[in-house]
Amino acid sequence: MEEEPVANGTTMVCVPSHPLIKHWISVLRNEQTPCATFKNAMAELGRLLIYEASRDWLPVVNGEIQTPMGVATVEYVDPHEPIMIVPILRAGLALAEHASSVLPATRTYHLDYLTSFRRGGTVIAAVDLLKDRGAEDKQIKVISAIAAPPALRKLSQKFPGLHVYTGIVDPILNEKGFIVPGLGDAGDRSFGT
Repeated sequence: MEEEPVANGTTMVCVPSHPLIKHWISVLRNEQTPCATFKNAMAELGRLLIYEASRDWLPVVNGEIQTPMGVATVEYVDPHEPIMIVPILRAGLALAEHASSVLPATRTYHLDYLTSFRRGGTVIAAVDLLKDRGAEDKQIKVISAIAAPPALRKLSQKFPGLHVYTGIVDPILNEKGFIVPGLGDAGDRSFGT
């Protein structure tokens, strides 16, 4: 996995180098990808990014269980620690579609903001809301199909130590503020609107 600290802060940007992540990004980028395929690609990319993001922070407990052949010492995700998935509507719904298949005992909440990770305002507002409701910095992980440097810089300045997991970082914003080459409006492309 590539981990690149963003200049002017300590946000860690994690771009996993897994071939499946690269594959799903390619499917998402293709303007000919049909709506249903695009939504499925978002869900698969989300599953992989959530897996990567959960690698080092899931709360675990140790115990013993009886197998058919004997007693085994086991480690499992602590069912008493809340794990919340908070997709930002609409594109976030597709990205988080398979979250419960990766993370046990999750609760899903929804934020209705205009989704954009171009400049970072929406994500900053979402993280602020989570923190206002008691979430600690170390509990928050940002998952995004695509990101751009302006958003990453803003997040780094506002939330030092935040971890962002993304399929790719595109370096350019055009004059209208859209990520280039990007993948288009992920919400529109996921839901055919």
